[in-house]
Order: sequence, then structure tokens, then C-alpha cells
Amino acid sequence: MSLIEENLKEIKSRIQQAAVKSGRKEEDIRLVVVTKTVDLDRIKEVIRCGIEIIGENRVQEAEEKLTRLTEKVEKHLVGHLQTNKAKKAVELFDLIQSVDSAHIAEEISKRAQEQGKLMDVLVEVNTSVEETKFGVEPEKTLSLIETISKFPGIRIKGLMTIGLFSDDPEATRPCFKKLKFLFEEIKSTSIPNVDMHNLSMGMTGDFEVAIEEGSNMVRIGTGIFGSRSN
Repeated sequence: MSLIEENLKEIKSRIQQAAVKSGRKEEDIRLVVVTKTVDLDRIKEVIRCGIEIIGENRVQEAEEKLTRLTEKVEKHLVGHLQTNKAKKAVELFDLIQSVDSAHIAEEISKRAQEQGKLMDVLVEVNTSVEETKFGVEPEKTLSLIETISKFPGIRIKGLMTIGLFSDDPEATRPCFKKLKFLFEEIKSTSIPNVDMHNLSMGMTGDFEVAIEEGSNMVRIGTGIFGSRSN
């Protein structure tokens, strides 16, 4: 068994335990394997291990790899999207997890219509309110979603956040509680073209806490591939 296989087995076991702790099953939690800086051979290996979703942080890096990937796999953009990369992002990805403004959503809408595509997106929320992070402010999330929901070519499929940067996973719990509250609040409003299906929160250092707080999609890279060089 390779190191990637061993790490993946361990991560899945931990996901299963966290899911049970939150009254759910392992299959209720979707695992996005983040392949930032990971070479194509290792991406193919993790797909052979049964992974169905990969996530990339940068459009340019993703283009170099994903255009050479023949394996059938769902592709998510999990990093910040610049306006000038929207056209290529719509071409490459099945889900853009990092929409945080009406401006970028409008550009995605425009590019999706040009390509005859219905683009699924998540709205990124800055739940830790750290200035170094992207994401809409929690109190402005509903208003942003109401605006974006009117754009053609886009379907809002849920919310995403990056927890507080901390060595203590427990420190991130309030961030995840906040996003779960927003998720349920928006779901109850029944806004047209909005399907609160994906609650994407939790990464290598805090995914168990995120699952306990309701996450149904976790984004894990270093826990599977090891530390990145950059």
C-alpha cells in the first residue's frame, strides 16, 4: 500500500468517526481532495483509489493539469477566482466554491452563457472575519445570494468557508457554527435558483470539528499528499 493510499484510508476513517459522532454516515460527507501543487501522476493515483472529486486552488495550474487528465472525476475550484480567469474557470470546473461578490458572479454568469453552460457555485463566507481572507461578510451573505440568484447561467448550490487559522481545531468551531446557521437560514427562505445542498467547510487541520458542526463537504490536501513545497 502506497503512502497516499495509507493516508487516504486514515482520513476516511476519521471522516467516518466524525460523521457518526454527528449522527450521520461516512457517505453523507463528500471528500474533495485538494491537488494544489500535486503532480498529475499522484492525482491519477488518488483517483484510482476511488476519489471522485478533486479541488484546485489556481486556474492556471489547474489548466496545465486538468486538460491532460482523462479520468472521469468531478472538478472543483476551491481557491480565489480573479475576474480575468472566470472564462477559463467556467470551462474547466464543475463547481466554483469561491464566489464572494456580485462582480465575480456576474462575470461567471456572462462566461457561462457564452459557453452554453449552467455553472454551479458556492458562496464563500469569511466567518472568521480575518482581513487576510476572501469571502463575503456573514451579515451580507443573504443579500449577496439574493442578488446572485437573479443572474442567468448560475446555480447557487451552498456555502463555503475557511475556518480561523489556528493550531487548535477547537478554535475554528465558532466559524463552522456560524456558517451552519447561515446555511439553514438561507435554506428556509426558499430563494429561486438557490439550493442549499453543499456546506463546504473543514480542511486537513479541522475537518472533524467541521463535520461535527454540520459540514457535508471537506477539502483535504496535505493530509493525503503531505506538506506542500509552496
